[in-house]
Amino acid sequence: MCDYSLLHVATRPAQIEDKLVTTKFRNSITRGFAAVGEPHIAVCLLPGTEIAFDENVECEPPFGIGILPNKKIGQRLARFRQINTDNAVAHHDALEFPDGQVVLLTRLIEGQQATVLQLPVTGHPAVTKEAARPAVNESSLLT
Repeated sequence: MCDYSLLHVATRPAQIEDKLVTTKFRNSITRGFAAVGEPHIAVCLLPGTEIAFDENVECEPPFGIGILPNKKIGQRLARFRQINTDNAVAHHDALEFPDGQVVLLTRLIEGQQATVLQLPVTGHPAVTKEAARPAVNESSLLT
């Protein structure tokens, strides 16, 4: 999904093995992911998408932007999720790290690169080998 503040930005869904970079988009008040080489197209992640950053993640400090140093998360793996969904005008897109930290995407420092490792299950039932076999016509077995 892409945050409400990216409504005026071209978007596409994430794919496995996408190479992403944290980006501030023109005509938007937020940051998000773009594919490397596609800086003007936001890549939208579904909740549960797992990504791996090339380096430990850094984000803006919660207060005192420009005064305090960037916050170093100390993690490289994250799962995308949404928070504040009951507030229509709040940022929703966030990353949850293995140690439990949750950081809004819009707070990530620009230029950090990551790779999509896994997309979430979409809810479609798995097709078993038996269900995938063609039906057998019973009348042909009686000969």
